[in-house]
Amino acid sequence: MADLVHMGVADIAAHVRGGELSAREVVTDTLERIEALEPTLNAFVAVDADGALATADAIEPGDERPFAGVPIAIKANVPVAGLPMTFGSRFLAEHRPGHNAYLVRRLQEAGFVIVGITNMPEFGILPTTEPRHGGPTRNPWDLGRTPGGSSGGAAAAVASGMLPVAHGNDGGGSLRIPASCCGLVGLKPSRGRVSRGPDLGESFLASDGVLTRTVAETALLLDVLSGYEVGDATWAPRPTQPYSTSVRRDPGRLRVAMTADNALGAEVDPECLRGMRETGELLASLGHEVVEAAPSVPGPDTLRIFTAVFGPHVALGIAYGEMLAGRPPGEDEIEPLSRTLSELSRGMTSVEYLAALAQLQALARGVIAFFAEYDVLLTPALAERPLAIGECDGQGEDPMADFARSGRFTPYTALFNVTGQPAISVPAGFGDDGLPTNAHLVGKPLGEETLLQLASQLEAARPPSGRRPEPASR
Repeated sequence: MADLVHMGVADIAAHVRGGELSAREVVTDTLERIEALEPTLNAFVAVDADGALATADAIEPGDERPFAGVPIAIKANVPVAGLPMTFGSRFLAEHRPGHNAYLVRRLQEAGFVIVGITNMPEFGILPTTEPRHGGPTRNPWDLGRTPGGSSGGAAAAVASGMLPVAHGNDGGGSLRIPASCCGLVGLKPSRGRVSRGPDLGESFLASDGVLTRTVAETALLLDVLSGYEVGDATWAPRPTQPYSTSVRRDPGRLRVAMTADNALGAEVDPECLRGMRETGELLASLGHEVVEAAPSVPGPDTLRIFTAVFGPHVALGIAYGEMLAGRPPGEDEIEPLSRTLSELSRGMTSVEYLAALAQLQALARGVIAFFAEYDVLLTPALAERPLAIGECDGQGEDPMADFARSGRFTPYTALFNVTGQPAISVPAGFGDDGLPTNAHLVGKPLGEETLLQLASQLEAARPPSGRRPEPASR
């Protein structure tokens, strides 16, 4: 049991299936770790100990479901029947959906045991996880710093050893940013790869996925989550074979573009540059062609256009909350940044919104055209080291200044939510500050297979160091 905290999802399931471990033992160990570390890290909105143990008790040795008995948690913006779906907001603190998202159903059908709901910034706006309701989640590698966001609770839970894997989603980097802050693997799948139903149709920006410790685990979970669901407005075509199979294949010699340029002109920390450059050197040593090249993108005006499309998503989230609550939020029930973005969006006309969306679509076409010449783009994962708690929380007198500040911290991720391409954050060593450093890889449209193969090559050539944050060693 001492090694269980560091065991992978496939190994846990194999031990449960073979009878060496019971599902109750696995889930009990997880719940005990959460109880021990939660006061320090604040990764969870809610823990469902009774429900998780009841589910575990129904799992017998020999259960053929691929992940029977493996604990997982769901982010607080996806419905799990009977558990809080707060969106990180006081306004929705009491909301308990009566149904599951399709992705939750898929996880349960695969045998995963849902142990709770993870923390997030209000309405998933910022790349830090410091909601006024519930308080900040802390990075296991440095408790004074953010684990990233918006899937920050999920990242802290996996990096600290509370869980082997956790669900998250990514509307502007919200899987890749916390993966980068916590030294994990975070894949944003292609647009339409994972169903957003039954509550949502297609999403221009957001994709669901997981945070894991290894590329192989990410591939395994993508097999579980991906695929058409009845009524989906759009969907990505099925791969030719399971990702868990194709990830083991050699991708062949690839043409890799490498750049630290970014649309916001943000300065890049030397350690973030090191992670990119050493990853590029490693790719070259593996036989790939690596050249300095970058897609042409507009300058800082990109943030204005992105905000014009992103803001209405926040307004819709608040409107959804109003529908659930049967009333508008009180003055102190949503945070200043959420209210500001909502008010800005409500001041837009529908034509202005559609014009901004068209501008982003035109931008996406130009970026994707770049990938006719290159197979993969390599960039830094972040422009800065994980920010200090309180440095960017959206709750000050000028919340939009924090929104702009967040772009300088994470200028590499949101562009590929706009294009809908798959992108992955992968570990690239550690800085002198003791914090993990990641690199960011972007694939062709629908190119998860090649992206996972390349990430797996990097992982094999640069094996995990075995270093763990102090909470994971308890």
